[in-house]
Amino acid sequence: MSAFYIYAEKAELNKTALETALSGCVQSDIPLAVEVVFVDENEIRELNKTTRNIDKVTDVLSYPTMDGIRGKKLCKKEHLLEIDDEGNLLIGSIAVCKKRAEEQAEEYGHSFQRELHYLIVHGVMHCLGYDHMTDTDKAQMREKEEQVLQKIGITRE
Repeated sequence: MSAFYIYAEKAELNKTALETALSGCVQSDIPLAVEVVFVDENEIRELNKTTRNIDKVTDVLSYPTMDGIRGKKLCKKEHLLEIDDEGNLLIGSIAVCKKRAEEQAEEYGHSFQRELHYLIVHGVMHCLGYDHMTDTDKAQMREKEEQVLQKIGITRE
């Protein structure tokens, strides 16, 4: 089992527990890392517009550094260009709109912490190659997300 690191400036999340829970979600011979940035509504809208050509506010955006890695063991020798300055394999970057997370938590009737952690895990799964374009893909992605969230004691409320 390889280590997993979250690079995040604002720590409104249980970073240590999340890193521990994510550590077992993919086989790797090198520690994995993901960057998480918290943005406001204007920033996420601009990112969504410039990178996806969708001019609206969203909750989370993921920017994977590698393609075709879903379900595969990640080997250092195969991804030398994605190794960061800390010696970790950077799987991508995630932008989270905190305000949208707060709104969705209220809308869905659960805590802000549950929503925030869910969005980050969701973003990580995208960086690992998972998606929700088909019902089968969506079910596989949701199963992985729920496994990670359960490890840190966050369940559907």
